[in-house]
Amino acid sequence: QVQLVESGGGLVQAGGSLRLSCAASGSIFSISAMGWYRQVPGKQRDVVATITPSGSTNYAASVKGRFTISRDNAKNTVYLQMNSLKPDDTAVYYCNAKVPSLFGRVVDYWGKGTLVTVSS
Repeated sequence: QVQLVESGGGLVQAGGSLRLSCAASGSIFSISAMGWYRQVPGKQRDVVATITPSGSTNYAASVKGRFTISRDNAKNTVYLQMNSLKPDDTAVYYCNAKVPSLFGRVVDYWGKGTLVTVSS
């Protein structure tokens, strides 16, 4: 089992910055990739950024160049630095951890989410 706790959301004006944190606990040795997803009410949850244990990153096209994902393995924490925020970035942001399971399956663990609101 893996537990994820997000923090750092809030209200910010367009053009501003926020940094989200996700602290992992439990069976953290089993975690492979981690990432951030976001969801707007009535829409599906979309990937924002992911990072592997080696530090390889991927970003959604809509945030590339503005957001940076990083991880501190010593603190078991993943961060999402969000700059040049736009009203369209308003959403609940969820931390995700992927844990390989039997027969090639992957188990997804989720935090409870943190709300980011960007005002125009």
